[in-house]
Amino acid sequence: MISRTILVVLCATLCACAGAPAAKPTAPETSATTRPADAPAELRALFASSDEDSLRRNPLSALFRGDLRYADQLGDIFTDAHNDAEREAAMRELARLHAIDRAQLDATDRIAYDVFEYEQEQSLIDLRPDMLELTEVRPLNHFYGIHVFYPVISSGKGAAPFKTATDYDNALLRHAQYADLIDRAIGRFREGMASGIVETRLTINNVIAQLDTQLAAPVDESTYFGPVGDFPAEFTDADRERYTQRYRDAIRLQIYPALTRLRDFLRDEYLPKTREVVGLAAMPRGTELYARLIEARTTLPLTAAEVHELGLTEVARIREQMMKVREAVGFEGTLPQFFEFIRNDPQFKPSSRESLTEAYYALGRRVDQQIGRFFTDLPKAALEIRPYEPFREKFQAGGSYQRGTPDGSRPGIFYFNAYDLPSRTSPGMTSLYLHEGAPGHHFQISLAQENTALPNFMRFGGNTAYVEGWALYVETLGYEMGLYDDPYQRFGHLDSEMLRAMRLVVDTGLHTKGWTREQAIRYMLDNSSMGETDATAEVERYIAIPGQALAYKIGALTIQRLRRKAEKELGSKFDLREFHRQVLNTGALPLPILERKIDTWIAAMRQPQAS
Repeated sequence: MISRTILVVLCATLCACAGAPAAKPTAPETSATTRPADAPAELRALFASSDEDSLRRNPLSALFRGDLRYADQLGDIFTDAHNDAEREAAMRELARLHAIDRAQLDATDRIAYDVFEYEQEQSLIDLRPDMLELTEVRPLNHFYGIHVFYPVISSGKGAAPFKTATDYDNALLRHAQYADLIDRAIGRFREGMASGIVETRLTINNVIAQLDTQLAAPVDESTYFGPVGDFPAEFTDADRERYTQRYRDAIRLQIYPALTRLRDFLRDEYLPKTREVVGLAAMPRGTELYARLIEARTTLPLTAAEVHELGLTEVARIREQMMKVREAVGFEGTLPQFFEFIRNDPQFKPSSRESLTEAYYALGRRVDQQIGRFFTDLPKAALEIRPYEPFREKFQAGGSYQRGTPDGSRPGIFYFNAYDLPSRTSPGMTSLYLHEGAPGHHFQISLAQENTALPNFMRFGGNTAYVEGWALYVETLGYEMGLYDDPYQRFGHLDSEMLRAMRLVVDTGLHTKGWTREQAIRYMLDNSSMGETDATAEVERYIAIPGQALAYKIGALTIQRLRRKAEKELGSKFDLREFHRQVLNTGALPLPILERKIDTWIAAMRQPQAS
C-alpha cells in the first residue's frame, strides 16, 4: 500500500469557477435566513488554518496546486512523525469543528461542515496504528509510487515550474531529499519483511522493471535532465553551464545511486519474501484491510459480496446491449467473435502516435461545439492532449488526467497511451476522451479548484467514487451529443462501461475469492474487446491498488440514479445544465452527502415560485 500523502497527491489532488454566477434562489446552497455571523466565520477560519497547516506538512500538495512557498521540500513522508502530525491535526480540527453550531450555518456551509467532518474521521481510521501496520510498510508499487511520479514532477513538463533560477535551485534541493525519501521507503519495506506484511511478487517485479528502465537512460537523456534542455531565455551562458553541471551531478551522485539502492534491495532482499498469491486475502489481516478499502473508495458501507453480485448483474446487462450493436453492424458471428473482430481488424488500429494525437484533437473540437447544451459553467484552464512519456507508458492505463493550476497558467492534461499501438483500438476513443478529458475530469477538477468561494479542502480534495463516478457518468452524455451515432463508437462506450462493471467482479474476485491474475485477465477478455495488453495492465492495477477500481461504477450508478430521480420528480422543471451545476459546484462530495444535496435541491425546485 502507498503512503497516505502520495495518495493525496495522486488521487485526491482532484477536486463553480472563480467568479461563478450566484446561485439561483431555489438552489439549496442559498438561504434567506438571518443567522449569527460567528459560526460561519469560525468555520471558515478553521478551514483556512487546516489547509495552511496541511500544506506545510505536505509540500507536494502545495506544489501540485501551483503554491511554490514550499517548493524546495518534499516533506517527511514515510516517517512516524508525519503520521503522528496528521493524526494530531485531524483530532484537533474535529474538536474545533464540533464546537461550531452547525444549525447556524447556511446550506453550503453545512455541506462543507459535513464533508470536513467526514474526511477527518476517515483520516483517523486510516491513521490508526493497526491500519498503518498494513499500509505504511508497503510504501510503493508499480502503479502508485514516488519513483513513478517524481520523474514527471522533475521533467520540466510536470507540476514543478522551471521558469526562474529559484525554480531550478528548488528542484536540486528536492533531488537531495528524494534520495533520502527513497532510503526511508526501503526502511518501511524492511519493517514489512519483519512483520510479514509484504507486497506481491508481481508488483515488485514490475517496480524493478520500472527502475531498470530509468537507470538504463544515460544521465543526459534522463527524465530528470529535461529542464536542462529548456532553460529560461534570461539565463546567461554561465548560468546554463553551471546548472547543466549541477543537474548532471544530482542525477549521477544522488538520484541514480538512490534508485539503484532501491532496485538492488527489492531484487536481492525483498523479492524472495514477497507473496505469490496476488489477492489481499493471502496477506495477514488482508480481508480486514480490503473491507476498509471498499468503504474508503466508494464512501458507502458495501460488502465485497454485494459489490461482486452488482458487477455480475451489470456485466449481463451490458452484454445484451453489445449484442444489439453486433446485430446493427451486421456482424454474423458470436459476441466473442465480434470482440476478436474489434481487437484485430486493421480499420480499428491507429497508424502512429501522431495520427492518434490528431484524432483526439479532432474529437475535442467536436465536444467543444456541444458543451454549451450541457453546462453553464466552463473551466478557464485549457486542456492539453499528449501521449504518456515512454519511460512510464508500459505500466499505465489507456488514459489519465493531470490537473492544471487554479489560475489557468498550467493547463490540464489528458494523457493517452500509445504503447504497443497494434494492441490499441479506436472504438473506445470517444468515451476515453469524455471521461479523462472534457467534460469529465477536466471539468470536475478545474471547476472545483477555480471556485474560490469553496474552502480549499473542497476545491482541491476529493474522493474516488465522486471523481471517477462523475467521469463515467459523463461518458453517457456522448449519446445526447450525437457522438455515438457511429455504432462502433457506441460499442466503444459499452466496452468502457463494461470495463467498470467487470472491475466490480474482478477486483472482488482477486481479493476475496482467490482469483488468479490469469483468471482475471481471461474474464476481461471474454467479456469485452479490450486487448490483452490493456487487460493485463488493468488486472495488475487492481492487484496494486485494491478497491480503487470499484469506485467508478458505484459512483456513476449513484449519479445516474439521482438524475433519473430529479427528472421524474421535477418533470418540466428539470434543467440538465442546472442538475450538472448542482452536482459540480461544491466539489467532490462523498456520495451520501451528494445525495442529500440533490434531494434538497429537488425539494426546493418543487416549491411554488413566489409571484
